[in-house]
Amino acid sequence: MNKGVLGVIFGNRDFFPDHLVGTARSEVMRALEEAGLGYRMLQESDTEMGGVKTFADAQKCANLFKAHREEIMGILVVLPNFGDERGIAETINMAGLDVPVLVQAYPDDLDKLDVARRRDAWCGKISVCNNLYQYGIKYSLTEQHVIRPDHTDFVQEVKDFAAVCRVVRGLKGMRIGAVGARPGGFNTVRYSEKILQRNGITVVTVDLSEILGQANRIKNDDKVVKDRIDKMLSYAKRGLTPDEALIQMAKLDLVLEEFVQENALDATALQCWTSLQQNYGCNVCTSMSMMSENMLPSACEVDVTGTLTMYAMQLASGTPSALVDWNNNYADDPNKTVLFHCGNWAKAFLPEIEISNAPILGSSLGVENTWGALDGRTPASPLTYGRISTDDVQGKIKVYLGEGELTDDELNTFGNRAVAQIPNLQGLMQYVCRNGFEHHVVMNASKTGKILEEALGNYLSWDVYNHDKV
Repeated sequence: MNKGVLGVIFGNRDFFPDHLVGTARSEVMRALEEAGLGYRMLQESDTEMGGVKTFADAQKCANLFKAHREEIMGILVVLPNFGDERGIAETINMAGLDVPVLVQAYPDDLDKLDVARRRDAWCGKISVCNNLYQYGIKYSLTEQHVIRPDHTDFVQEVKDFAAVCRVVRGLKGMRIGAVGARPGGFNTVRYSEKILQRNGITVVTVDLSEILGQANRIKNDDKVVKDRIDKMLSYAKRGLTPDEALIQMAKLDLVLEEFVQENALDATALQCWTSLQQNYGCNVCTSMSMMSENMLPSACEVDVTGTLTMYAMQLASGTPSALVDWNNNYADDPNKTVLFHCGNWAKAFLPEIEISNAPILGSSLGVENTWGALDGRTPASPLTYGRISTDDVQGKIKVYLGEGELTDDELNTFGNRAVAQIPNLQGLMQYVCRNGFEHHVVMNASKTGKILEEALGNYLSWDVYNHDKV
């Protein structure tokens, strides 16, 4: 499966051997193919061995990239030798793609430091980065200063870089649907549409009454309603859910699907209580779970920046995310916490998923009005957690993130639930509280903290705190 396309620049320099470029081409192509990535690069007949060492070469490579700007999500700079730093910087500048750039350099062999075989790419990489810095071009570095493309670590580096590219490309131009007003008692999920728009993220709003009105106009016995109920019951076990609740859930799901499609939305945030229960008579959790499982993340309580975080993590990992509450301590363990929500997590987190009701909401709204919540426990898995938030006071987007583990520790409660183990959890909670973050956090069953930090911090210039580096 093609996981994206990279533009590739092979740096070259007059007084270094050209044959090193030819060898690099075949090694890099093999590495990219192993990573499942496509590529666009000059042919060997376009320039000397397809490398870039003159302004004319840079023009050819830039024109190639511009011709494929819609598909190129990032640029890989390969230095088989010292390379021509000006040619590389000019190529990227003239192409004008505004995509992430990864700079790789070959190591030298101690027995090949003669004129015919030496590379000096260690030094050349510093010069290339210096020029990129002068041009204002943002770039990424490999973990090791020099690394061969035929090394297994390089394939993983390229995969991680491709994930960075997906996050950056995905968030630029993202469209979020905000369905209804935030619950009145939840000032915590306030956000700035203007700050998001300045960062290329559009919020499409709709009044909840419009959605409920459309749902109520659908006849209960319409075939589309029966088909949607069948779809829901193939997704999650019915449990004790009554027929009337299933009908209401199905009609609401149909209208939400239409809203998403008509507005080309990437994610949604919904007013999931209390108007929905009081004026319509069910929970929307099952629909939200199904959307998140299908890579259209959906957050509750109109948490727009929460669903933005879900989408960012989804792009980084290729797997669904879930919005959760930092909810409880776990006994006396200072590094464990209970993650909880009424029941809208993607099925990927809930192997034994079942449609249920929401006892907490039901205590004030009537349990009979809360069918549609999901019940299930998340098993042990890797964990990346984090939160993106708009800071109106400082006029910026701020982020915290880190990695940990989800555990199989005993947990006897209801709803969607998990136990997380996070190093220095108490220090993290100090940071969250002192910096005015929301009570919601996003979890993803992956280890993608570095990818997110690079994408959000380096390329999007958001203020990122990585708890793992403390």
